[in-house]
Amino acid sequence: MSEDAQDVVLIVEDDPSILMVLSAYLSGEGYRVLQAENGEQAFEILASKPHLDMMITDFRLPGGISGVQIAEPAVKLRPELKVIFISGYPQEIRETDSPITRKAPILGKPFDLDVLQELMQKMLS
Repeated sequence: MSEDAQDVVLIVEDDPSILMVLSAYLSGEGYRVLQAENGEQAFEILASKPHLDMMITDFRLPGGISGVQIAEPAVKLRPELKVIFISGYPQEIRETDSPITRKAPILGKPFDLDVLQELMQKMLS
């Protein structure tokens, strides 16, 4: 994969160990990974980075902003942005009844990294 062909992925996850594992795995798979530990950091990255292919976001985040509350405006601004939700409480995401949660895949934690990778490949191809 050439340098310019790299897909750029934003991971929004407040658990440092999960963030580290996801980042290391996806970097090793050839993705360019950006990290945010909360909604504020995610919005800063979304505002400052012109190119993003995918966002993988936890649902429950510190500061009272959920992954859904980050994903909705992000997709309005960037309709081509792909979103995957990850959560230890996947049912909570479905219960928000946001239009984005009807389209975006939801992976319940813990999940297999290879399953995530296959899902990402399918969505980005």
